[in-house]
Amino acid sequence: FPVLVYIHGGYWQCLSKDESGFAAPPLVSRGVAVVAVGYDIAPKGHMDAMVLQVRRSLAFLVQQYSWIRGIFLCGHSAGAHLAAMVLSTDWTEYGVVPDIKGAVLVSGVYDLEPILHTYVNDALSMTREVAQRNSPMLCISPAAPAGCEVLVAVAQHDSPEFRRQSQEYGQALRAAGWSVSLMDLAGVDHFDIIEKLSEENYMLTQV
Repeated sequence: FPVLVYIHGGYWQCLSKDESGFAAPPLVSRGVAVVAVGYDIAPKGHMDAMVLQVRRSLAFLVQQYSWIRGIFLCGHSAGAHLAAMVLSTDWTEYGVVPDIKGAVLVSGVYDLEPILHTYVNDALSMTREVAQRNSPMLCISPAAPAGCEVLVAVAQHDSPEFRRQSQEYGQALRAAGWSVSLMDLAGVDHFDIIEKLSEENYMLTQV
């Protein structure tokens, strides 16, 4: 059966997979397995390592569980950034090609350069080179996986920068030949847009 892989947010420096089970009950009740992925947050972890860890987690899943029939990525904020980086992976280095059927990218960051001169980078210590090679906007794979659909979701009350980046990344994916939908969710902010995945009737849960 299918698997939803959830990647948590927290600006790459807080939260963990242990707080990431809230989306599981409504999905498990419909026959979807849910896997929460962790990564070394800053300052212990640095951006290159986080991206590598999440990619390796997908490879491990596929190698360990042969019954998986389709992987769906879901990430929020920094987690949406990491999920988008998974979409740009060259899997020849990993000896396995995960069957990624879709990605739900929620209120994500797709260009890291604007972060370089903010407090967020205090813990991350990114250089411009690190920010560029880990920006999904700059490394879109020209060949979308067959049958993979991407949903780029943003909250009505997200900041203008989150909204701008979501719009531009969705358009860039589409221009590269990906199957992309953009969803602007009314009445929610940067946090409850994802927290409401615990509710079965929430629009994003249904999608």
